[in-house]
Amino acid sequence: MGRNLARRAGPRVTLYSHDTQGLGEGEVAPHVTEALAGEHECTVLLISGAREAGVFPMPDGVDCLALPAIDKSLDGRYRPRSLALSLQQLLHVRAETIKAAVESFEPDVLVADKVPLGLGSELQPALELLHDRGGCRMALGMRDVLDHPEAVRREWRDDGSAEALRRYYDAIWVYGDARVYDPVIEYGLPPDLAAMVSFTGYIDRRAAESGLPAGDDEIELPGAPFSLCLVGGGQDGYALADCFVTAALERDAPALVVTGPFMPPMQRRRLVRRIEHTARVRVVEFAHGLDTLIDCAQRVVAMGGYNTVCELVARSQRALIVPRVRPREEQLIRAQRMSDLGLLEVLHPDALSAAALGDWLERGPAPRPRVQLDLGGLTRVPRLVGELLSPPSRKPAHAA
Repeated sequence: MGRNLARRAGPRVTLYSHDTQGLGEGEVAPHVTEALAGEHECTVLLISGAREAGVFPMPDGVDCLALPAIDKSLDGRYRPRSLALSLQQLLHVRAETIKAAVESFEPDVLVADKVPLGLGSELQPALELLHDRGGCRMALGMRDVLDHPEAVRREWRDDGSAEALRRYYDAIWVYGDARVYDPVIEYGLPPDLAAMVSFTGYIDRRAAESGLPAGDDEIELPGAPFSLCLVGGGQDGYALADCFVTAALERDAPALVVTGPFMPPMQRRRLVRRIEHTARVRVVEFAHGLDTLIDCAQRVVAMGGYNTVCELVARSQRALIVPRVRPREEQLIRAQRMSDLGLLEVLHPDALSAAALGDWLERGPAPRPRVQLDLGGLTRVPRLVGELLSPPSRKPAHAA
């Protein structure tokens, strides 16, 4: 099929993210796509499993296709978030939607997030179509840490990820710094896959930030200096938020909690009721300007999602991470490694209490970081896309 859509001068790029828990790629993708649009004049289609990805401002030449949403429970099981379908039925709908989108969009580059075949192999029909058609280069974008090494090795063996990387992909991009965590070593990647790996550095969004939005999205701060609590999407963040509110009320200190859009409404209402008689502690559901909030805060208590940690480390913010430890150990491993480098502090969730948070909020200066992290992700990703767009335009023979 010939190209039949009006194009910008530059290439087309598709970004895929399954997004089953938290905000994930939805927070980073707009900045990555803006960088691509600026450097290569790309037309970018973001395909995301989080409808919230579409609420972030998109630059010219970029748009978002939101897939019917899937939730991930605390025990690691997947289920449709809204539709009355079985998981397999919903995965089929998503797979057919993805395939139809890339068939019509005809990308020059596809970048998949984290899972080579997509959630439940939903990306495979699109990958096979692009592989057979030719002319599209493919990269897997990985966070620095996926899970405990034994779990990742087992998962990649059982779900066919390693073979999918060999068949479909040209490159593996690690959004991190090998001094913190090196997946090539930790996951024991064989030489052919290790040769595909490039480290981009962490994603530092400061170059793309625009401050707190005006109008209805502007946040009324509780006073200064204030402490900030971030729980990512919020679906499993109530325990941390509740302990933080207790610690703030006991200290009678200004504090702000951002619950995230996925915290169950009953839990959020419970937090709001607890602070209804004070103006010194505030609870908000969502804030586009988290970067500005982090800059304004004196200290930050947060869960350990990739995006949150990048924001905190990039801004050299005094931070205590209370990581999620189930169903994956990703957040715990990343936080421990960064704590070892003096970049932040860690409290295991089993030790979480209002007293523990209060003690940390009252503690003296943080230790000095022992390294300066590579934060060049937003600069390097467009360069790596440019490398993929350069000849040769097809994978080597081993991928056939």
